[in-house]
Amino acid sequence: MINLLMRRLGDSGRDRAIPPGMRDLVTNLHYEVVPMSSIDKAIDDLPPGASVPVTCAASRGIVATQDCTERLRTLGHHPIPHLVARLVSGAGETAQLAAWLRAHDLREVFVVAGDAPDPVGPYEGAIPFIRDLLAADPGVERIGISGYPDGHSMIDDGELTSQLHAKQALLADAGVAGWVSTQMCFDEAKIRAWIEVERAAGLTLPIRLGVPGVVDRTRLMKTGTKLGIGASMRFLANNRSTVMHLMASGGFDPTDMVVAFADDAHELGIEALHSFTFNAVADTRAWQEAIIDSAIVDSTVHEST
Repeated sequence: MINLLMRRLGDSGRDRAIPPGMRDLVTNLHYEVVPMSSIDKAIDDLPPGASVPVTCAASRGIVATQDCTERLRTLGHHPIPHLVARLVSGAGETAQLAAWLRAHDLREVFVVAGDAPDPVGPYEGAIPFIRDLLAADPGVERIGISGYPDGHSMIDDGELTSQLHAKQALLADAGVAGWVSTQMCFDEAKIRAWIEVERAAGLTLPIRLGVPGVVDRTRLMKTGTKLGIGASMRFLANNRSTVMHLMASGGFDPTDMVVAFADDAHELGIEALHSFTFNAVADTRAWQEAIIDSAIVDSTVHEST
């Protein structure tokens, strides 16, 4: 796989095998997992002490996310549970979630409004839920929020920007750090333009760049169907021809997308990669290790010449 990586990056044996900064970016890769039937193998395939966002699908509910989070914590990983505001029944359940976060010493949590057509409680969006969660003292150090470089089919772009900056202000007022996790998008130029526009508008939170992992087409579509619409599958549904072109060989390889941001990730405020693995953790881990190993080999060769 390393030899394939070298060829894809245009290595001639004389030039640098990977762009400067790519190793650091790929080293800080977070493996998003989905609590569903394939979760056991996904967890077994994780590298030691991995950062692991745990999704929350409407079909499985928050309890499935909590159970998976607790299991990952016990195994020595760093789980980041996703909490969906529209699945929370009210302030009482919010207080229970805050107590759960404290009890398990979870320092990071990701909050999204969710796509359920009818909220089960009073939370139409993420902001009122975040406000109540903070009031209940969850003990977290950082709260993640969503960014949408490719837009949202049900929310106007202007409203997306307004909500993004309102969430940043809410976290700042509460003295809680945060980050923005970008939703799935295969267009590097569009992602870069979105980051630059939001930075110019005052976004200062660090970004965890959402990129698909090494996922074959069948798994991507099958898993997405089980999950329901969601942000990731909404993108696939709206951009099917583009995605199928990118997957002409049968699967997706994130190398080119990551290369596009490797050299100026720091200047753009990108602190990590958020990998949508669709539970294909083994393949994504092999890709990560190939990048890191090629960087080590390249560094050794250049230092000895």
